[in-house]
Amino acid sequence: AGGAKMAALRALCGAALGLALAQLSVLSGRAGSLMTTKLSQPQSTLAKSLTSTSTNAPYFKVAESTEIPSYMIKCPSNGLCSRLPPDCMTCNTNYSCIYGKPATFDCKVKPHVHCVDENNHEQENFTINMTCQFCWQLDTSDYVCTNSTNCMTVSCPRQRYNATCTVRDHIHCLGNRVFPKMLYCNWTGGYKWSTALALSITLGGFGADRFYLGQWREGLGKLFSFGGLGIWTLIDVLLIGVGYVGPADGSLYI
Repeated sequence: AGGAKMAALRALCGAALGLALAQLSVLSGRAGSLMTTKLSQPQSTLAKSLTSTSTNAPYFKVAESTEIPSYMIKCPSNGLCSRLPPDCMTCNTNYSCIYGKPATFDCKVKPHVHCVDENNHEQENFTINMTCQFCWQLDTSDYVCTNSTNCMTVSCPRQRYNATCTVRDHIHCLGNRVFPKMLYCNWTGGYKWSTALALSITLGGFGADRFYLGQWREGLGKLFSFGGLGIWTLIDVLLIGVGYVGPADGSLYI
């Protein structure tokens, strides 16, 4: 009877130990799967977010530029192509032409520029006839230069100044259309040579000619010396007559 009890107790302990090991195995399996789920969830979420970002990313299309080029201000619409300003066209310039001789260049209008030929047909390619010469070699009437009011026009020798010249729009030439040039001082303050000479002859003894030209000290000297007793008056008539004495501001007569 005692041996039977011991055998039953051993069987019961073995069953309890097996049940405990089975539950521990189940718990460890659940924990592993839970950890795997938690670790894989951010990766899947990240992958999903990356996938959604790449598939749902907005598509930006480069907008076509509608801005009007600055040269269009100088370009008349539907005018003759041969009369377009140089800023409105692109030409195949041939610098091997003979100086002073007529030359023909192939040209093409720039984008957004519209012009026609003599038959009122719109065209893009055309020819330009011009004289073979550089822009700085043009006649003075073909370009406009800056003026200077700081140099003396009445001086010996006559002074020059550095000017910046720009070719007129309807003139075609080779090279840069804006160029520097040394010019004689040629500005005027509005003084008339005829008026100065008339005052010197009639009222020169009182210094009226010098006062008119803005030379106040000389005018006062002539006034209080009665024209240098007439000698200064005669000398001023000669000097103003030949243009040696001019306005005090250094400008030219008109």
